[in-house]
Amino acid sequence: MTPDAGTPARHQPVMLDRCVDLLAPALENPGAVAIDGTLGMGGHSEAILERCPHATVVGIDRDIEAITLASARLAPFGDRFIAIQTEYDNIAGALALAGATHADAVLLDLGVSSLQIDEAERGFSYAQDAPLDMRMNRDDPTTAADLLRDASEQEIARILREYGEERFAPRIAKEIVRRRASSPVTRSGELVDVVRACIPAALRAKGGNPAKRTFQALRIAVNRELEVLERAVPAALEATRVGGRVVVMAYHSLEDRMVKQAFAAGVNTQAPPGLPVIPDDDQPYLRLLTRGAEKASAAEAESNPRSQSVRLRAVERTRLTPASRRGRGS
Repeated sequence: MTPDAGTPARHQPVMLDRCVDLLAPALENPGAVAIDGTLGMGGHSEAILERCPHATVVGIDRDIEAITLASARLAPFGDRFIAIQTEYDNIAGALALAGATHADAVLLDLGVSSLQIDEAERGFSYAQDAPLDMRMNRDDPTTAADLLRDASEQEIARILREYGEERFAPRIAKEIVRRRASSPVTRSGELVDVVRACIPAALRAKGGNPAKRTFQALRIAVNRELEVLERAVPAALEATRVGGRVVVMAYHSLEDRMVKQAFAAGVNTQAPPGLPVIPDDDQPYLRLLTRGAEKASAAEAESNPRSQSVRLRAVERTRLTPASRRGRGS
């Protein structure tokens, strides 16, 4: 299904003003380049282009529908917006295609987009019955239904436990395998029923839909999200010039932990404590712009449910990464 023209108006970008406030100081000079590594419907890109008149935004998304929608929305900005279909760990490649060598600012808004959630047939939502697809890029070969049909019980349990932090992962995996012997689980409504049957009634009444963690885990596995993120944050840092800024918004603890660790590798010295002079290779090369992980305001969390779990972290690059530390967190 092609998104209708009203979709951008319904979409509320998460922590929009805060993101632009953090990125704008690095985008003041003519020729500045910003990377929106998770373009979605283009809300953050639009705000950057409006606030930073000297900046060009390179928008990256693996979803061709997002590329199409955002390109139409941002057409009034002409050649100040460039859309590239690729995964967001390919920041260097996207910059090269845009004719740039470094970015002045990078924004990564992780997880599933509102566009994907809102399209029932994509199978991301546990609230609507649809085929279990969950691919962010529909050219990828494996859907969530394929995974549940082909993976072993042990592998399904591992995915649910590691990516969804689901305490009943073994029970859910066992039931999926039992059912698929006669009828594979191919629809989101069927998967919700499986999860409900495996979670005690007393716990089903708490904390929203009990299938939330299972759907998160399958989405992460199908799209290799943590693998891409592990490469993407160092790629974003290395692509950013000295004085440039990187902002990342995560929506669950697994993502946020990886972002925190990658930033900490550049903020902290690796020299032993007590040295009178810190060697050049052990000097920090990042500066934190946020104290810990920032959350959305209470007002935003109430008006925009997607913002309720967000954790925003931001850094500024203060020097080049020492050669001895490249590939070790950055």
